[in-house]
Amino acid sequence: MIHKINHIGIAVSSLKDQIPFYRDVLKLTFLGEESVPDQKVRAAMFQCGEVKIELLEPTDADSPIAAFLEKRGPGIHHIAYETDSVERELDNLKAAGVRLIDTQPRNGAHGTKIAFVHPASSGRILTEICEPGGKEE
Repeated sequence: MIHKINHIGIAVSSLKDQIPFYRDVLKLTFLGEESVPDQKVRAAMFQCGEVKIELLEPTDADSPIAAFLEKRGPGIHHIAYETDSVERELDNLKAAGVRLIDTQPRNGAHGTKIAFVHPASSGRILTEICEPGGKEE
């Protein structure tokens, strides 16, 4: 079952340039940075009430975030919904005929297990299903 919005992912060209806005201007609590080599991205996370804001900077020219930035420019990349079981959510989505990018969970930033729903099935919004893991977010 989906419990809440976990985070909103925002594609940026430079974490160094954008972190000060979220941390110093908006005064959001900075939770730290992390590299996710599998996804060729560096992520910075901020707390905003019960929802997190995740800034995503590409670490390679062929990363999905680099492609997003080239095609659309900086902006909202995805919305992540939290669940206690990504596997169960994937089973439910498959049963409902939803088009998936990931048919099996993969490792995400901050110790999460994640899977993405194809935007064609979710109103052109890239949707992430995430399950908090070992590290507290």
